[in-house]
Amino acid sequence: MAVPRARGVHEPAPAHRATLIHPRWVRVTHWLNALAAIVMMLSGWQIYDASPIFRSFMFPMSITLGGWLAGALQWHFAAMWLLMANGIVYFVLSVASGRLFSRFFPLSLRAVLLDLWRALTGKLSHADLSKYNAVQKLAYLAVIVDLVVLVLSGLAIWKSVQFPLLRTLMGGYDSARVVHFCAMAFLAAFLVVHVVMVALVPRSLIAMLRGR
Repeated sequence: MAVPRARGVHEPAPAHRATLIHPRWVRVTHWLNALAAIVMMLSGWQIYDASPIFRSFMFPMSITLGGWLAGALQWHFAAMWLLMANGIVYFVLSVASGRLFSRFFPLSLRAVLLDLWRALTGKLSHADLSKYNAVQKLAYLAVIVDLVVLVLSGLAIWKSVQFPLLRTLMGGYDSARVVHFCAMAFLAAFLVVHVVMVALVPRSLIAMLRGR
């Protein structure tokens, strides 16, 4: 004989699937962007060595890509087109889906300083990977702007005659090279910090691979 179920008593809810953190298009564009950025950086170091801005500083051959100037240029331009196309796709989908504004905003200086202090004191929580803390928001927005500066300064160097206004905005050809170098240095620093943070919170790598 069945025992009547008491009112207000519910059976345990079935286990839900892991929360989707990064949809497929985010993961694909993220890894393509990482590939393009690394190839551009390593080949760019070879190009830099062919005509260094700072005469006392050159990159070791072992960490450059291309083997020689012409080879490095081919790698650099191939990665540049991938970076531009992939960046446009990411931006359009981010805006259309609302992800750009929901993930990176609101953002305030107070929130950045507070989360930075929490990070330095080991009190910053990483329990919810679906939400970025203020430091992450600032870092990701900064690297997006940096990639745009890299492309624009690169165009001012590569097509200086065809884009005179862009060259002028950069302060001239030589200044454009300095801007390009500084933007590359910022990207390299971001990658180092990013890898360290992933090592500290390995679940974030799993989420970017599996999405959940």
